[in-house]
This record gives sequence, structure tokens and C-alpha cells, in this order.
Amino acid sequence: MASITRAADEHEDQRAAKLARVDNELSSPITGAAETPESHFVVENYHVYDTTSVKTADKDDEEFRVYDEETSPRVREHYRQMRLNHTVEFYERMEVKYDFSKGQCRREMTLTEAFAELEDYVDVSDPDLDLPNLVHLLQTAEAIRKDGHPDWMQLVGLLHDIGKIMFLWGSREEGQESGADGQQWSLGGDTFVVGCEIPDCVVFPQFNKLNPDMQNPKLNTAHGMYEAHCGLDALKFAWGHDEYAWRMLVANNTSIPQAGLDMVRYHSAYPMHDKGAYKHLLKPEDEERLEWITIFNKYDLYTKDQENMLDPKELLPYYLELADKYGLGGKLRW
Repeated sequence: MASITRAADEHEDQRAAKLARVDNELSSPITGAAETPESHFVVENYHVYDTTSVKTADKDDEEFRVYDEETSPRVREHYRQMRLNHTVEFYERMEVKYDFSKGQCRREMTLTEAFAELEDYVDVSDPDLDLPNLVHLLQTAEAIRKDGHPDWMQLVGLLHDIGKIMFLWGSREEGQESGADGQQWSLGGDTFVVGCEIPDCVVFPQFNKLNPDMQNPKLNTAHGMYEAHCGLDALKFAWGHDEYAWRMLVANNTSIPQAGLDMVRYHSAYPMHDKGAYKHLLKPEDEERLEWITIFNKYDLYTKDQENMLDPKELLPYYLELADKYGLGGKLRW
């Protein structure tokens, strides 16, 4: 690894129908790749594949993301801490701490340097993988590449978890530590919207009552502090690597299209894109965005394979060229 220094049922039916429609509509190449983030979500040469083209591990689909009484104490404690600590106040505090406005940043470094910092990072919230996070990123990116998706999506596969680098500036009290014994409740794990009722479809919903905001009548209702159908971008999700990575990419003026930025920002929001929560807060146009996030999620989840070790020294040069193409070469602001 040191080589890197060198180089709900109705919703389910609806979602299945939508993905089937996407499959039919996109079974042939589509022209018109995204040019501006605000208006383009459909991408060229886009196809939908079943998980047989993705998985390398000898596991059935239902063996992934198992959260029950048999789940390791490490993972259960991670989610207890998430529910206990993620509040509107914490989100706003992290928003200030990780501000990029007026040229602010915590460090300038290249992607190669960032991956070197992350080479030993293991996500303690993940019940499916105990390998360094970079291996997971390469597994995701390589599966996307193998399936012939656009190069920007391949790059997103590599970058989607890079926000976990917050551990460099975080603390135990903020849930931003590295190491198997570290507190990582503000780095990884499924995210939920803060400032409104936490839905029962989250993993380990028995921990919801621990959240301080759920004792606040202004924040513990279905809408909470939000207006009906305020839209996806108005929602504040539990602060984690997704939100930080999205802000970092935008601050560095990447040309990755909006669909890719959505994949980065919302891929951990399983209650929303997997269980159909928050429909009363979303705009109609957000539904298409969720479809792309769901498609990406297949690669993020089903490529996890404890035995599929990939060589960063061999693979990273290809992705660093893509980073250059999409405005992420050289020193970046972190």
C-alpha cells in the first residue's frame, strides 16, 4: 500500500419500474453529455447493468448490508453514536469548520498526497469490508470502468469516499478519527436529514430516540425546519465525508457534471435513495437525480470484496489523468 505515495414497498415498486425504464431508454448510446451542472443529468453511452457484472465476491445480494443483532458491536456502536450526535447544531458547526469561502482551506495537496494519507484508513461502519478504503475506491472505479460508463463516472468511483480525509483535521469529540478504535461517526455510515423526524427506515432505528433534536418540537416532525417540497439541495444531511467531498470538489472548480457531484454528495443517504424517505421534501425533478445516485450505489455496494486486492501503483496513473481532465490536477484546496 505504501506504493501510492508514488503514483418502503410502494417506493420499491416505483423505483424498480423507474430503473427498468432507465434500462430500456438507455440500452443504446445517448448523445449529449452533461455540459453544465444545472441542466444536464443524462449522460452519453449510459447503460444499466445487473449486479452479475459488478460483483467479484461470492456473496448473494441479500448478504450485503446486513444490520441486525448479529452485526458486530463496532458497527452497532458507530450507528448509536451517529444518532446521538448528528444534530442541526453539529452540522452548522462543521459547515463553519470546513468552510471554503474566500479562499479558505485546511491544506493544499495533490490527490496523490491525499491518497497517501488515506492508505491505511479503514471504515469502521462498514459490515462488508475490512480493507483500507482505497481498495474499496479502486474496486468501485474499476467496475464502473469495466462496464463502459463515462470516464467522469469512473473518476467519481475513485473519489466518492475521499472526504474521509477529514480525520486529518477532526477530533474524537467530532467523530473524525482514523484507526480501528477511532470515533468515525462523522466520517462514514448511512446519512439522514437533520432538522426533521428521523425515519424508521434507517438502520438500527431503535437509536433514533437518542437524538437530541428529536426532543425539540420544531425539529421532530415530518417537515421539521423544512418547507414541503423544498428540494434535495435545501436538505441538510448528517455531516460526513459525502458533504465535505462535494464541497471540496466544488471549491476546486471541477468540471465533473452534476450527476457525478450528486453521486458524491448523496451516496450514503440510504434512507432516501434506497428506502424512499423524504419524498414530502423533494421536488419532482429530484426523482431523476435519485435514479442516477441509485445506479452508482450498485457499484459502491456490490463491488466490495475482501479478496479482490487491487494494485494502486498500477491503476492510479489512469485515474490521475482523468483527474487532470476534470480540473483536479496539481495542488487542490482541502
